[in-house]
Amino acid sequence: MKSNKLVYALALIVLSGSLVFTGCKKRKEFKKEDGQTSTDNRTTQSENDNALNDANQAISDQPLLHGRGGSPNAIAGVLGTICGLTVDTNGLYMGKVMLNYNGTTCNNRTRTGSIRLTILNYTSGVRWKNVGAVLQVDYINYKITRASDGKSVEFNGTQMVTNKTGGTWFDLFFLGQTSLATEVNGTNLYVSFDGTGGTAIYNINRRFTYTIPSGVLTCTGEGTGSNNGINNLENYGTTREGDAFTSEVSTPIVWNWTCGWWAPTQGAVNIKVNSKSFDLKVTFAVDASGNVVSVAPNTCAYGFKVEWSYKKKTNKKIIGYV
Repeated sequence: MKSNKLVYALALIVLSGSLVFTGCKKRKEFKKEDGQTSTDNRTTQSENDNALNDANQAISDQPLLHGRGGSPNAIAGVLGTICGLTVDTNGLYMGKVMLNYNGTTCNNRTRTGSIRLTILNYTSGVRWKNVGAVLQVDYINYKITRASDGKSVEFNGTQMVTNKTGGTWFDLFFLGQTSLATEVNGTNLYVSFDGTGGTAIYNINRRFTYTIPSGVLTCTGEGTGSNNGINNLENYGTTREGDAFTSEVSTPIVWNWTCGWWAPTQGAVNIKVNSKSFDLKVTFAVDASGNVVSVAPNTCAYGFKVEWSYKKKTNKKIIGYV
């Protein structure tokens, strides 16, 4: 009997010690959290958005890929050329173009590497304006470096972009189309940060709806992915530290060409990292104090806010758009 009581007492001591250790570990994680995963996520998504902007414009610039025959290349006269980009059209009659970035600094960003665009089933008559057309986007050492602080992000891998509504940016700007919707899907997109800062793996699943209210190109991004029972995911995968994560869109993310793809005017996401006991709640379009702002025409927000909570405590970080 005494031995049973002794075993029971020892078990309680071990359990209590384990709970204390776990609690201490969670408190330490909470205190040392710096929101880096949310910053990585925003950098990846915004630079991916910009790359897809280039893809949309490059395809619309080419009448044969767009599907409008040999009509004039009017969109370039409205949107202008893409800074630091040359387009190799040697594969045009096979539905391919190569976007090559020459290292010119534009909008505080220096871009190098290449992006290959391929319209699937082009030789069978598919053109990008068709409903259901699929564009394969291959990133080949595509690297973006911020001139202000030297931080960089590099993409390697493949995404598929599906034209859900039909039409292109050309149709939005010149033919009166009211909106254009595409869906982006890609698994195992390798994203490297700051050269030696680790490599993350992103599985991106998003729906973009483009409109041009008052002549300003505006994009609304929603999450379409699912993983581990969580829906509305814009992406999921592993962080630069190798931890599994998900990023759920709780409020659609909106950006426009006035403020730039890197500075959403609306939106919120909830990021879960498996190794953390708390979520990272990200709110876009806040002022320098973290208050949500209503962005008026021709004005832009300061940045985004990330918050995390443990028990009754909540920490936050305000991160400026750069």
